[in-house]
Amino acid sequence: MSDIDAIVQTPPASIIYLEFEEKNLDIIEYLNQNSIKFALKVQDVTELIYASALGASYIHVEQKLAKTAQKIAENYLFDAKILVHIENEEEIEEMALLGIDGAVFTEAIVKIA
Repeated sequence: MSDIDAIVQTPPASIIYLEFEEKNLDIIEYLNQNSIKFALKVQDVTELIYASALGASYIHVEQKLAKTAQKIAENYLFDAKILVHIENEEEIEEMALLGIDGAVFTEAIVKIA
């Protein structure tokens, strides 16, 4: 089964989660053409800018990039929300105080092979 076939089988309310990689550009194009919301995990500011330009609804960053990513998203009026990976509930308050749009637990991401 191809990645796009897997997307077709995904429940309508789902948000597709992808790593920012060149091999995923065709999938991202398909998602945009079909108005399917998706999240992109990025590693740095350059990828953050690309993720916004590619139409990601959500941009997932590690905590070390969170404050910078949120500031850039606000300054450049990104449509995407910044999400940060957290390990425990105590980190929710920390992310809220930094003004981060949202937090994601590892368990919240369901991988479909």
